[in-house]
Amino acid sequence: MKNISPSKQLIIELLKEKAVHKQDVYANTLSNFNIFKQKAEKLSQFLTQHITKADKRVEIIYTEKSGFEFHLKVAGDLIIFHMHTNVFDFDKSHSIWKNSYVKNNNFNAYCGLINVYNFLSDSFKYNRTNDVGYLIGRIFINKENHFFVEGKRQLSFLYNDFNNAVLSESSIDSIIDSIVLYALSFDLLTPPYDSMKEVSMQEILEVSQSNISTGKRLGFKFQADADDLL
Repeated sequence: MKNISPSKQLIIELLKEKAVHKQDVYANTLSNFNIFKQKAEKLSQFLTQHITKADKRVEIIYTEKSGFEFHLKVAGDLIIFHMHTNVFDFDKSHSIWKNSYVKNNNFNAYCGLINVYNFLSDSFKYNRTNDVGYLIGRIFINKENHFFVEGKRQLSFLYNDFNNAVLSESSIDSIIDSIVLYALSFDLLTPPYDSMKEVSMQEILEVSQSNISTGKRLGFKFQADADDLL
């Protein structure tokens, strides 16, 4: 091009390559997130059909909150799926750079991100805004539908083949099942009596006003997990 400085030419080339590529990654992630929504809703219908026959008190509820967020209430757990609207690269120390798939084309490392959080469903039911939830998984998807999951237990070792794993409807089904199983695998265990036998008046007032933070790891222990979360 005439009368264009080298720096401006470089900007144009970067926009053509990197910015366009990121737009493609975003569009593909959003398309897959919509499939996650469909699969989660179908799972809620399937579980409701089978569980309500046994006990109608056990609720399985799918709720779409926005184009980038949906909730899946499974009994006492609320699982939140949230798609980030940005596209991410990885620090050079990340293991993704050891993959031949990424070494052959660095642009393959650009991924969209779906975060998955686990809350107690009562936190939302009773508007306990001080309660905490936990990030239990991060789903990364690139332009070519290659994906991997960072998370706990089966979430990480079942879905960590970024070189070869291509996201499909069946793999989305499997990921959602694994997430639900993970969330349901923990029971709240009461803490030792001696650690709770003294309580201040302020603490009692906070309990009455639902101002004390509650979460699966606050004052309790996970039954099935001894190590730290992400």
